[in-house]
Amino acid sequence: MADGWSHGLEYFEVGADDPEYPAHLRESPDPPPRLYGVGDVATLRMPGLAVVGARKATPYGLSGARRFAGWAAQAGYPIVSGAARGCDQAAHRSALDVGGTTVAVLGCGADIAYPSDAQALLRAIAASGCVVSELPWGHPPAKWTFRARNRIIAGLAGALLVLEANVPSGTFVTADNALAAGREVLVVPGSILAPECRGPNRLLRQGATPITDVSELAQELRACLGEPCNLASGSGTDVEARATRDRILSALRTDPARPDDLARILELDIVDVARRIGALEAGGMIAKYPNGRYGPC
Repeated sequence: MADGWSHGLEYFEVGADDPEYPAHLRESPDPPPRLYGVGDVATLRMPGLAVVGARKATPYGLSGARRFAGWAAQAGYPIVSGAARGCDQAAHRSALDVGGTTVAVLGCGADIAYPSDAQALLRAIAASGCVVSELPWGHPPAKWTFRARNRIIAGLAGALLVLEANVPSGTFVTADNALAAGREVLVVPGSILAPECRGPNRLLRQGATPITDVSELAQELRACLGEPCNLASGSGTDVEARATRDRILSALRTDPARPDDLARILELDIVDVARRIGALEAGGMIAKYPNGRYGPC
């Protein structure tokens, strides 16, 4: 094995005929004949949300990656990306920060740290999810390998979320692969004046689904990936708590309100409402307005 970052972690190899090979990847166009990985191969069983975007991302792109990947991972959807600097790494880190599962698909051997400064991140990903590649152990990165690996990112996912990307770019290649595999392509719209937003805005013009807040992402993921496993398998208390949070979030997005007014309207305890509003604000899902009301960011 080539790099020390993966020392002590579990390695695996699965062929396309192996029962542990992810079925959704096998059914995608041009599946790799073999996968090499570091971490838990079981992580690949469930289709996830692929999050891709610009390497030279702006604060807007990084914020979107963190916000949407963090929510999806916390809900129980695996986050799939390519470990590249910028939006990819922001998505992986957000998934790890909330205790979620994330998968990194590399354009080199799965035991190679690329980018070179991503050793700690890759180790954290492999410790709770996995790092995979179709290339043999020790295979160095090359320009063609990254273009090829994009089809694996799309194939491991049930939906693709595109953040910032110029035209042309590797992100567009991933989007084309996702469409070819029958995956839903979701896009965060951007400024018409920003070069980094040309790619997402073009995808929107071609029929991709716009995502402007967490509730829209939740709706789309439920439609194409099913109910989040953290909800489906959670205790009754957990489900009730999430339902209450969703009621508060929906109400504030419909009609901004102060905590006491919202508690009265929803017939909830004011202390509980205030606590949940604080958590929603900290998570970037709502914002406090100058007049004291809370509503959409």
